[in-house]
Amino acid sequence: MSLQNGSMPTRVLVTGGSGMIGKAIEHVVSEEGGKLEGEEWVFLSSKDANLVSPEETRAVFEKHRPTHVIHLAAKVGGLFLHMQENLQFLRDNLRINDNVLHTAHEMGVRKVVSCLSSCIFPDKTTYPIDETMVHNGPPHDSNFGYSYAKRTIDVQNRAYSQQYGHCYTSVVPTNVFGPHDNFNIEKAHVMSALIHKTYKAKEEGTPVTVCGTGNPRRLFTYSLDLGRLILWVLREYVELEPIILSVGEEDEVSLRDVQDMISEAMDFKGEILFDTSKSDGQLKKTITNAKLKRYRPDFTFTPLKEAIKMTCDWFVENYDTART
Repeated sequence: MSLQNGSMPTRVLVTGGSGMIGKAIEHVVSEEGGKLEGEEWVFLSSKDANLVSPEETRAVFEKHRPTHVIHLAAKVGGLFLHMQENLQFLRDNLRINDNVLHTAHEMGVRKVVSCLSSCIFPDKTTYPIDETMVHNGPPHDSNFGYSYAKRTIDVQNRAYSQQYGHCYTSVVPTNVFGPHDNFNIEKAHVMSALIHKTYKAKEEGTPVTVCGTGNPRRLFTYSLDLGRLILWVLREYVELEPIILSVGEEDEVSLRDVQDMISEAMDFKGEILFDTSKSDGQLKKTITNAKLKRYRPDFTFTPLKEAIKMTCDWFVENYDTART
């Protein structure tokens, strides 16, 4: 389905375009034939504009005049950074989201697709989690600032729809990983941190230390699969309600199993230690992708072991330029 509206040119602005998901979308657009005739794509990085600033947000929108926006930009970090700086994550992300959505409104953007996070869901809940449960209770204490800021996008989307009839919606991915992720061990999400730790341990001949017991279970989604699905949402998904873009609950794995797959992918034969003095975070976040399956029963996700191998290979090949 084309995004074009008569003779009006289509220009898609991707905030957070230099991050992992932005790079995945760019790959799908430029390398997999995802760009349709008459479309222009602009991928913004933090160097182009500080979206915490209303003035810089307005200036970059005026420069590019988008008709559609994929909003990925956020202040993000790993578990322990979130635990230390909940207030900063709350304030910065509230500002970013409000600036992007309100500027899109003021400039007549036709559709905005914002990226939420699986951490928005309630800590104490029943499983599997689905899209209707976003606001059913407080999120986990470890990153409540980030989680509430992300939830607010859903509230804003509803308000813009009610007051102005806008087509603003959101997607909820789970534990995304892949090329161009942030592999900084202190700031990265768990998969990328473990890949970097394993790389270093192999280089130095030391053990890999996994924070926690290795028992928490997660659903991991390969970034290129997510990129393909976000393009589908931009073109064809018309609901206001969020949609979970994730592998299915049958694909949930423990972090211990993930470390074993990383070790195999990187040919690491050293010792693996589990530091049980460190927090596990939530023990599980089982999510159902039943809604996605209703819309896209044909979509096939990259098998986890294959996706981990491709990500590890990318990281080794690009170690000198990767975010470490």
